[in-house]
Amino acid sequence: MTETFVPGEATSQTPIQNTALQKPRERIEGIFPTFFLSGFECSTFLWQDKGRRDLALETQHSIHFGEDYQLLRNLGIAVAREGIPWPLVDIKGEYNFSRLDPMIAALNACQILPIWDLCHYGYPDDLDPLADTDRFVKRFARYCQAAAEYVVPRMRPGRAFFTPINEISFFSEMGGGWGWVAPFKKDPESRDQLRRVLCRAAIAGVKAIRDVYLDARMVHVDPLVQVVAPTDRPDLQDEAHHETYVDTFVAWDIIAGRIHPELGGSPEILDIVGANSYAFGQMEYREAGPHEALAIDAQGIVPLCDMLERAWLRYRRPIILAETGGLAEGRPWWLRDVMEECLAAVSRGVELHGVCLFPAVDMPSWHTGEWLQMGICDVYGLPATAEEQHPLTRVPHQPYVDELRRWQKILNRVEVLDDDPLSDPVDLNDIKIAADRLQTQPDKDWS
Repeated sequence: MTETFVPGEATSQTPIQNTALQKPRERIEGIFPTFFLSGFECSTFLWQDKGRRDLALETQHSIHFGEDYQLLRNLGIAVAREGIPWPLVDIKGEYNFSRLDPMIAALNACQILPIWDLCHYGYPDDLDPLADTDRFVKRFARYCQAAAEYVVPRMRPGRAFFTPINEISFFSEMGGGWGWVAPFKKDPESRDQLRRVLCRAAIAGVKAIRDVYLDARMVHVDPLVQVVAPTDRPDLQDEAHHETYVDTFVAWDIIAGRIHPELGGSPEILDIVGANSYAFGQMEYREAGPHEALAIDAQGIVPLCDMLERAWLRYRRPIILAETGGLAEGRPWWLRDVMEECLAAVSRGVELHGVCLFPAVDMPSWHTGEWLQMGICDVYGLPATAEEQHPLTRVPHQPYVDELRRWQKILNRVEVLDDDPLSDPVDLNDIKIAADRLQTQPDKDWS
């Protein structure tokens, strides 16, 4: 994928006309109303020495949600990953979901379908998933049911999507292996225990929701990763291989019932595989702490197409790319590479239902507080805090928007939502036809 690229300009791969409209063909109904999705950073972890964080507040999404949803509507995106902050709405088992009311009203007004994220790295102060596992799991299941009972009747009937616990594998590393977030452990045993507890809680949460809403859909999100041994440490190849082909899939395997069946997993509970992909997901193995991200031209990088195919062949469940995005001026190039890889995966038979451009508005680095410049919109100003609300300005990154528009045309997708965008699911045959027409090839040098 080395063709010279100018964001927003047509290339030799851009169709002059949509040949899919010239002959009748079978409709393949997708899960979502638009192929492109987005979402908002909503972490609520206890962060090292900084206490409880609320990233929806720091980005002021919790204030400017109406503007943010209108942005998605204007971009032709009808699906958003949105968070319910468990530690902020569940106080010792008593629930107050009223903070969601204006957000729900704005979602309905803009006709945006939420995928409700019920635990984004944060849990209530009076719980400990390692010291009192049973209580943690039961409390989470009750909360999941209460949250569903609150939001589903207030949203468009028959459309209920949830992510019970976001990125269980990464959450387990942050809280059990690296000590970044609660429960602040730093050993492999704690990491593995936390992962099992979170999987058990997620399974219990799915069952609690489906006790009330049998047709609720679940998107279980985790990163796709590729780990290689350092060039000067070939003795670590087995460890790197284990990280790539075993650890990457443990949480999904448990939820799908492939391992630890006593925890109650099944393919129906796994439901939709939400695979995240960022450049830093391709890494060089480190024996302690986080692995080191590979340079874009490093040996060992594999095509995203191959990584998506791994997940598809393992589970045979519907897949979405649940988070992806580039940085700064590289965002449009990243989207182009990602879409070419995704269409190559579709050509291989991967059942891909959507690509989530994440985040819709920029987010600050958890570590430094500096804006990362990875959103569809850049944000200018100092991140907000509970004590100080600094004015923040949202500015779309136009080259990124232009590249999104180009792909919407290629895939025969709408560019602005119509009056009833939720009534008509994506025709996945449009995606397949585009994949067959463009015949993009996987590229290990994608950047």
